[in-house]
Amino acid sequence: MARIGGCGSGVLAVEQGAPQSRPPQSDMMNSLTDYTTEPVELLEFIPTSGTASAPTHPIPEHFQGRVMIDTVHDGSFIPAQFLRDAGGGAIEAERFQPYYERERDWGASMVAGHLSAALGLEGFFQVNVARVLMDYGRFPGVTGSKAEHLNRYAVNYPFSDLLSYEQKTHLLESYYDAISVRTDAVVRDRLIKIAVHTYDPVNPSGIQRPHVSLVNRSNAIQEHGELPRGMFDPLYPDVLAEFTADRILLSRISLTLEKHGVPVAHNYPYCLPEGSIEVRSQVWFYFNYLRRRFLTQHPESEGLPGYRRVWAMLMDTNLRSTESEALRSHLHMFRRAPAGRAAEFRAAREAYTHIQFFVEENPEIVNEYRFSPDRPSSLGIEVRKDLVWEFDGLTPIRPRPDHARAIAQSIAEAIAMYLREDRSAPDSVPRRFGYMGGDRR
Repeated sequence: MARIGGCGSGVLAVEQGAPQSRPPQSDMMNSLTDYTTEPVELLEFIPTSGTASAPTHPIPEHFQGRVMIDTVHDGSFIPAQFLRDAGGGAIEAERFQPYYERERDWGASMVAGHLSAALGLEGFFQVNVARVLMDYGRFPGVTGSKAEHLNRYAVNYPFSDLLSYEQKTHLLESYYDAISVRTDAVVRDRLIKIAVHTYDPVNPSGIQRPHVSLVNRSNAIQEHGELPRGMFDPLYPDVLAEFTADRILLSRISLTLEKHGVPVAHNYPYCLPEGSIEVRSQVWFYFNYLRRRFLTQHPESEGLPGYRRVWAMLMDTNLRSTESEALRSHLHMFRRAPAGRAAEFRAAREAYTHIQFFVEENPEIVNEYRFSPDRPSSLGIEVRKDLVWEFDGLTPIRPRPDHARAIAQSIAEAIAMYLREDRSAPDSVPRRFGYMGGDRR
């Protein structure tokens, strides 16, 4: 079994009792394009120390520590214990190698490194688990063989078919949850979180994709105007999923890239899946904000078991807690409380009603949060893979660091300018057309 423990800035996966036989690929694990079975930090902080050049677009000093860059799909780590199938047989590389090559965001970490260095950040965070095994940018669950891109879950295909129930459970509990704990710790006080991705050069139809796409909208909001019922608590307003990052930041990055000759699209060819870190973190940020507002008026509620259970449920945005799911179904599906716990669930229901009443009595809370300059922005940036990595057909060959650096420099220029010049308090924005149903722009 794997043991999870602290190691430096991240979470270290240590294999114990791992299979001795490994697929041929692990003989070449020093290659840039091969996966590795050697234990690594699951969420690793990659420092920019040793970078040859000084920051070209340093962020203002008072924003130090408020900007975070990360990548979640450029990892190469496949723990050896998951290279045995449900029956104990070896999983040969040929069964997943094409998926590994297709799923990985080639060059994303390279862009993130150059972006961090240009901004003067100490480094960036990287999820090292290979996406073909586990996609941390999705809700926990199992991905089917025919699942479309936006309908996937964390345990990815083909491992979703190859591994046993116990292996999948262990993968989520010891890897997904460990990354979640570390992510919660590092994202708390950030104002801007930029997730760098790379995507395929063309759509399934064969149409070439833009060089860069900036993604800040929930797919469900784009398609249906609301979040799926039951996904997050109804106290989270759908309007907050309309954008996960300040649209001025989005526009500034877009304008700067276009001025440097890099074509840009917004929320195309897809928006954010609801299980993405960008959407999940926005829900967490809002309920954290609401909790602070509530406690300023009702400090006596802090620590009471009923309120504690409700806040834990509201902020369970990874949907990993059976306790929270039981309370959620009791509150919204009117299911009976577990045997012997009727009094506990009644107290939680009363606490939830109190919080709900607080929101109804203070309707300004949503708009104040929605347009606050202190509302955190979570933005996904997709860069076309072939711009930053050379391919032979579908096979990745070598990186293109000069291209990655040029794109990163333009993004860094935009972020620095946004922080210096574009941020403003809500009252300084002209309300020429009012809020238009809650929208000020």
